Amino acid sequence: MAPPIFALAPSHLSSSPPPLPHHLLRATVGTLAESAAERRGGGGGGGGNPVLLPPPIESLRRGDWVKLICGASFEDAADVRNLSLVYTLAGVDCIDCAADESVVNAVNEGINVALSIARVRRPWVMISVNDDREDLHFRKAEFDPEDCPRDCLRPCEMVCPADAILLESSSKGNKSLQSDSSCDKIKSGVITERCYGCGRCLSICPYDKIRAVTYVRDPSLTSHLLSRDDVDAIEIHTSGRGTDLFSDLWSSLGDSLDHVKLIAVSLPDVGPSTVAVMNAIYSIMESHPCRYNLWQLDGRPMSGDIGRGATREAIAFAVRLASTQDKPHGFYQVAGGTNSHTIDCLKKVGLFQAVNFPERSSETSGAAKLDGSQQALIGGIAYGGYARKIVGRVLRKIPTQHGHARIEDHLEFLLEALKEASSLLGPVKCYDEYLT
Repeated sequence: MAPPIFALAPSHLSSSPPPLPHHLLRATVGTLAESAAERRGGGGGGGGNPVLLPPPIESLRRGDWVKLICGASFEDAADVRNLSLVYTLAGVDCIDCAADESVVNAVNEGINVALSIARVRRPWVMISVNDDREDLHFRKAEFDPEDCPRDCLRPCEMVCPADAILLESSSKGNKSLQSDSSCDKIKSGVITERCYGCGRCLSICPYDKIRAVTYVRDPSLTSHLLSRDDVDAIEIHTSGRGTDLFSDLWSSLGDSLDHVKLIAVSLPDVGPSTVAVMNAIYSIMESHPCRYNLWQLDGRPMSGDIGRGATREAIAFAVRLASTQDKPHGFYQVAGGTNSHTIDCLKKVGLFQAVNFPERSSETSGAAKLDGSQQALIGGIAYGGYARKIVGRVLRKIPTQHGHARIEDHLEFLLEALKEASSLLGPVKCYDEYLT
């Protein structure tokens, strides 16, 4: 296959996309995606040696699995669709989304459009649910905009990474709270479907007007989603402080778990009791075994877009679990604060594609020992806020008319977004040196 036409550099470091004709832009997008797929060993068609394991499981075994986290509470179907399209072309193994039918439909629509553009593998679709109302991933910000003082500087709107807060003057029709008219009122507020619960607005409001509303996904609706043929996996978020709530949810889901290929459990590091709780959870799961299970090590939730240091907790969690002998069966994946620095940090501690815990930090320790009968200590990385941020800044450039924009109708922006996504996935999938 011919090498890609354009160097794969992040768009904020390069000039604007070239004004190519539509058919050349579409061909370029397909070439970039298929070149990356060929490099990592998997296009969408047949040929080659038969694969004994599903491709996403092979990625977990090798240690180069990448999951896109759309957000357990992020329900903007238009954005989810476009994100799924872009990251499918870039080569993600799994797309994790809210357990909502319209969101699942949006993910699958984005995947299907991507497959019509290039011969790439279909990622698994995962839905996320919670067993505990206190889980930070399952909450929404809420406030009454009419309570906002007109002279407020709107720090909530500025700090929101999801553009989920919109404040407008009802008589002016603009985004300024400043007004000379005493009859002006503030309209809008939190755009519920865009809020994913990061909580940054809660502490920054100078008038303490914003509150968090928490919720638990309905197990019966979750069971219905699991029975669909386009949902491949489920992730259960739990606090790590006990097993009662997890056990209740597990029992409620019942036979619907038979439909999925992978069951993931996401939990934070709660200290010395973490591994014991994980083993207790796994004992509950053995009552209804799934062929593949995954542990998501949630370092610093919903913070990957903040900066380099946000990934430290996830790496520390990975190091501790990788060095633990009595941890439960399954694959392990880092999340929470992950960003473009995470892969370098994994290499620095010797855990990228490593099958043995390194005695000393080394970028190559353990990596060369991986063979067909072994699996990596850390199966891969899940990217959430950072992955959405780098592609989201391209999505915001797309002009919208009469509703939401489809990124494939604006191929110059699709190409730009694909470059951004591939710059994040390339170092993990080991195709970055081929596409630059």
